Amino acid sequence: MPIVYLKGDATKPQGDGVKIIAHIVNSAGGWGAGFVVALSKRWKAPESRYRKWFKEGAGFELGEVQLVLVEDEPDHLWVANMIAQVGYGRRGSAQHKSLALEEPDRPPIRYEALQVCLTKVGEQARRRRATIHMPRIGSGLAGGDWKIIEGIIIKTLGDLQVFVYDL
Repeated sequence: MPIVYLKGDATKPQGDGVKIIAHIVNSAGGWGAGFVVALSKRWKAPESRYRKWFKEGAGFELGEVQLVLVEDEPDHLWVANMIAQVGYGRRGSAQHKSLALEEPDRPPIRYEALQVCLTKVGEQARRRRATIHMPRIGSGLAGGDWKIIEGIIIKTLGDLQVFVYDL
């Protein structure tokens, strides 16, 4: 299925049924800029679960996904915290295991990790019969190229209904 582009707020996904809001988080434990600000205004759980996951460290690495249930009535609504960014800021940072220092001119997004994350989100969406909703992930603060990201979305989620929101 092609990606459906909508004007609107990705924290208020349109349509009926089970939904997953997918977004990118960083590997440095930082939460405070970009789309996460809008998420935190609506629900506290995605941020608190992310921070706990980072603090505990188990499984907190590039390519991993944390699903957080934020609403269960009338339909389930999940937020997928996808670790697909090294550090934060336009050029990344040295905040996490010096990964950002390996290639200082590389943007923080990691396309390989994003592909792994979206594959996992797709598996969860198929299992739950969910639609997937997102802002233009990875193309803002993570510094990614939307055409590359769009290709990854189509490759990993092409059989699912995906909605991308522009404010």
